[in-house]
Formats: sequence, structure tokens, C-alpha cells
Amino acid sequence: MKQDSKKPVSTSSTRRRFLGGAAAGAAATVSMGFPAIVKAQTPTSLRFQSTWPTVDIFHEYALDFAQKVNDMTGGELKIEVLPAGAVVPAFALLDAVTKGTLDGGHGVLGYNYGKQNALALYSSGPAYGMDANMVLAWHKYGGGKELLDKLYAEIGANVVTFLSGPMPTQAFGWFKQPITKTEDLKGLKFRTNGLAIDLFTAMGAAVNALPGGEIVPALDRGLLDGAEFNNASSDRLLGFPDVSKVCMLQSFHQSSETFEILFNKNKYNALPDNMKAIIANAVEAASADMSWKAVDRYSQDYIKLQTEDKVKFYKTPDAILQEQLTTWDQIVAKKGETNVLFKEIEQSQRAFAQRAVSWDMDTNNNRRMAYNHYFRGKPAAKTS
Repeated sequence: MKQDSKKPVSTSSTRRRFLGGAAAGAAATVSMGFPAIVKAQTPTSLRFQSTWPTVDIFHEYALDFAQKVNDMTGGELKIEVLPAGAVVPAFALLDAVTKGTLDGGHGVLGYNYGKQNALALYSSGPAYGMDANMVLAWHKYGGGKELLDKLYAEIGANVVTFLSGPMPTQAFGWFKQPITKTEDLKGLKFRTNGLAIDLFTAMGAAVNALPGGEIVPALDRGLLDGAEFNNASSDRLLGFPDVSKVCMLQSFHQSSETFEILFNKNKYNALPDNMKAIIANAVEAASADMSWKAVDRYSQDYIKLQTEDKVKFYKTPDAILQEQLTTWDQIVAKKGETNVLFKEIEQSQRAFAQRAVSWDMDTNNNRRMAYNHYFRGKPAAKTS
């Protein structure tokens, strides 16, 4: 019998042919245009500074924004946020971001009032009855953003800016005793910022602008007779109840302020489009989250200020509030005479407010009626 001329194929030779064919197939796959696997690029890092002390809830808001960007980019963009004074003083943030000393920052437009007083229209005053969320609506949909970009270009600020975080109406301030009439402000050493400086100066106060971390020490040393900052949580964390037991609620000096998130324009423009889109959406996500966190935290600290810190709260008399409005009208009219851009911004804001506030007042319920129905005369519910 003849033997078969074909020899058995070894397992090793079969494996070699398979691997060789697989390699050839992979080469063909690449040549056919399928994407090759590439290593991830080094993450982009940006160094920010806030205008707030570490203890302030405002610095927490800045960290919240950065965390949202870091999470949404999967770590490809990392924003580090330092507290006020880590690199530059709080009032020097805009210059530092413009020059590239910092890649960005978190603050308020009122702190840049000295550069162009029209900036304070976005943070000071009664805003013609708008709350801060309406100011953000005007900014995004009513022309405010375009006017702010125009304003920054005029003063040579090399920045990209976003407004975020609607603040509730700020307190009139902390004092040694209740302010019952406008005459009580005459000669009173008072801290505020932005166009509120002009407002309270016109009402007779001796005004000094100080960043948040310096206010309580100045009150404690007697360099100030009164001061305002922002809200129940910030004021409590900064130590206001340690130096004063009287706080006047409601005021038109800063009834609708928002935060500002700044980027150095060169650094921002160098980012890919998808990261710019993430930043824009992170700003709005942080804005909403901040407004919700504020309701929770401010309401809790409002109770603690009264029960634990023994602070007495008083509503600012209507006569003082009306005087604020009248004085504000005189201030904006005078500034509009010599500052064309100031007048343009003020008129744009006024026109938007006329229809938005009218709609809001006609549409939404009276919250005081509902509150009185359910809670008047009853202690506030405890929250964990």
C-alpha cells in the first residue's frame, strides 16, 4: 500500500500561519481607513483664583463650577481654583486674568467698578424690579452679553466672560443699632461696592470698599460702623454676628447680583470647540445648582443666626427703600450724561425689565399669602 505523500501539519505551523494572516489583515484594515488607537493627550490645566476667602460659601460655588467642568470633560480639562489673595488681591483679579497671570477667575462685576462704572449696572442697584434670574435672562436673551463684551473690549480686558449664579436680594447691612431713617446714615462709616458706593455716598454715608475677607476685622477695630456683604451663610461664616447683632433686611443697592466667571481670552480661544461647549453648559449647570444650594443653605443659616447667634433682623423701612430708588435715578442719569456705553446698557436693561417684571408680577402668586396660610405663628421646621 502506498503511503500518503501529504505530511500532517504541526500545530505550531498552523498557529504561525494564523498569526501571520491576522497581522496582514490588521495592516489591510488600517490601510482601508479604519481609525488606529492613539494614546490620550495630556490634560489641559487652568489655574483660577476666586475673589473669596476659603471659608466663604462663594468659594465653594467656584469649586463647584470647576468640578463640573472637570467631570464633564472626563479630566481632559482640569480647573484648579485658589482662594482670594493666593496670587493677587481680590480687586486685582480682572487685571491678572487679562495679563495671563491667572488663566481665569470667579468673582463679581462690581469689583471691577473702578475700570468702567458701567460694569456695576450688572450687579448694583434695583435693576428696575428684576430679580437676579431676570438679569441673567436679559444678559443671555436681551442683549446684555453683547453689551458686556463691548464694554470689556473698550477697556482692553483680554477676557471671555460668563455670568452665573442668581443671588437673592442682599441685606441693607449689619449695624450697631437699627437704621430707622435716612438721617441715621449721615457720616456713618459703611462698606459696600460697585455703584452702591455712589448710592450710599449720596445718602450721606462715608463709604469704603473692602473685599469680603477684610470687612469683619474692620468692623471689629471700629474702622467701620456698618457693612453689607451678601447673604446669611456668607455673613455667618465670615463672622458678622461676632461683631454685630443687628442686621437690616431688604435693600435696593444690590437686589439682583450675579457671579462672573472669567477666562483669559488667549487660553480660552486655544481650547477645542467641544471644551468651549462644555464650559458654556457647565456655567449654566453651576448657575442652577448654586441657586438651589443657596435656598437650602441660606435658609438654614438664617435660622441659626437668630437662634444660635442671637442676631436681630429688621426690615429696612419703606421710606429708606424709596429714598434709595430716588437717589439711584439721579445717579444713573448723571453717569449716562458722560458715559455713552453706560447709558446704552442702562436703557437696554430698563426696556427688558419693563416687560419682564410686568409679566412676572401679573403671572406669579403672592408668596406671602400662601406662607401666612400655612406657617404664620408656627415655628420653622427643623432640617437636617
